[in-house]
Amino acid sequence: MPKPRLAAIAHTLKNHLDLPVKGLGFAVAGAILAAATALASVTGTALASSTEHNSVNAAHPEAETLTYGVDVSRYQPLYDWNASPAKFGIIKATEGTTFRDASFARHWREMDKKRIVRGAYHYGHPGNDPIAEAEHFLSVVNSQPAKRGDLLVLDLETTDGQSVAEVNAWAKAWLSHVKAKTGVTPMLYSGWNFANTYGKGLAEYPLWVAHYSKPKGELAAPADWKSWAIHQYTDSPVDQNVSTLTPDQLRGLGRPAV
Repeated sequence: MPKPRLAAIAHTLKNHLDLPVKGLGFAVAGAILAAATALASVTGTALASSTEHNSVNAAHPEAETLTYGVDVSRYQPLYDWNASPAKFGIIKATEGTTFRDASFARHWREMDKKRIVRGAYHYGHPGNDPIAEAEHFLSVVNSQPAKRGDLLVLDLETTDGQSVAEVNAWAKAWLSHVKAKTGVTPMLYSGWNFANTYGKGLAEYPLWVAHYSKPKGELAAPADWKSWAIHQYTDSPVDQNVSTLTPDQLRGLGRPAV
């Protein structure tokens, strides 16, 4: 996503850091324990620590199983997709009811040449008519050649002064309209806290969540979601993401055969 607004997300998200790992220490009281008792205690502690560590690891995808991707916009107009290790890329197409990203067409073509999973996103403004914004997005995306597996995304991270209920209703209207028009269930992008506040009832839409204070792939889903599809874990030196899905599984969330 564009750097100015990602800086704001990062500022908010970095206030929610992981709890520090507890240090190891033992309080000694009374007489020194017998050597055998001490050895049993240490062994038991080591085993418990190992069990806890394995349990935590099992709850998160291993790094090698995650699919790497990036997202860019007009702030990276010359991004080199040919040299990129990304297996998927999502690019800005539109914002509001009139803005078109000038780099959209180039990125769209370059990702097609690389044959990676590609997606287009719309930056939403809940102060506008959601249907007008959805139609604007579709007009720009549909002006480019489409392929099976192309992802469609709503980027929702501002309220425009609207209430929680109004933002939530706006998102539902935008998402359902795009789904009805394309047959694709759009993805929702948002910061973790924003999604947790405004995303109630949106769990049918795959979640692309930004959270910079968590290691890549290691976070729980917000709001009503049971899982997330993509984790944006940093914006340095470019917005970087991982997915728990394979490239083919990501394509399964996109356009049907065209």
